[in-house]
Amino acid sequence: MSHEIEMKLALGETGPEHLLQHPLLRGGVHGAQRLANTYYDTPEGELEAARMALRLRRRDDSWVQTLKTSGEGGGGYSRRREWEWPVAGGSLDRAGLAELAPMAALGENVLARLEPRFTTDFERRLWRLELAEATVEVALDQGEIRAAGRRVPICELELELKDGDPQALWSLALAFAETVPLRPADASKAARGSALLNDHWKLPEGLDESERLHRAILALDALSDTGDDGWRATAREALQVLAENGHDEAGRLAAMLQQRDWLGVDFGRTALKLAHRLAV
Repeated sequence: MSHEIEMKLALGETGPEHLLQHPLLRGGVHGAQRLANTYYDTPEGELEAARMALRLRRRDDSWVQTLKTSGEGGGGYSRRREWEWPVAGGSLDRAGLAELAPMAALGENVLARLEPRFTTDFERRLWRLELAEATVEVALDQGEIRAAGRRVPICELELELKDGDPQALWSLALAFAETVPLRPADASKAARGSALLNDHWKLPEGLDESERLHRAILALDALSDTGDDGWRATAREALQVLAENGHDEAGRLAAMLQQRDWLGVDFGRTALKLAHRLAV
């Protein structure tokens, strides 16, 4: 078992183009992979209810099984537990899952009823940055999520801490945000796949400030995948409450959301600064 510490950022339409021109990545791509993933759950969604995600990933000719549990964080930043091990033949290793405490707590009945629920297929380009305070793996993912005959695009940046100070993720995200249109994203690929499968997004009520920002970011994730402009209104409402509580950045973000082309570098910089302030 390990802890995954990462920052997830959704990219604007021209995000990949600007990212590839960023000075930190000019040394060239360190690796590229085509990743095909199948996510599993029970028909009733019991893993999702327990805030867990289970996937089988095919990478070249090998297969890896991963279980992730709920984490902590927000504003694109997350820290969560992760178990990962190779499996043979692309078959779910139920015996290995049974040995993990989070799965054992759900009972054998859940293990027996696990089935494929949705898939993701994307190209991942990788860079490994040796910074003064940390080593960070930068991953640009482009592809799609498929569920129930529907599909949504993947265009996101993941910054994963390999060693060092977690604050380096915030600094690196802000460095990219200077020239790349992006924003914090809180919905994982698993959460997006589940929402696509069920045609339903669930948002927290937003009772405190960090949860209020989480609600706003998830609403923007839902807007991106559904095209339903009602989610933009939901995000604006959550940000306006934060603005009333003295967070000027939230007011500026709410105003930007009134514009048609709101996802620019100013939005990303401001959102990251607000998320960082509420996270510390």
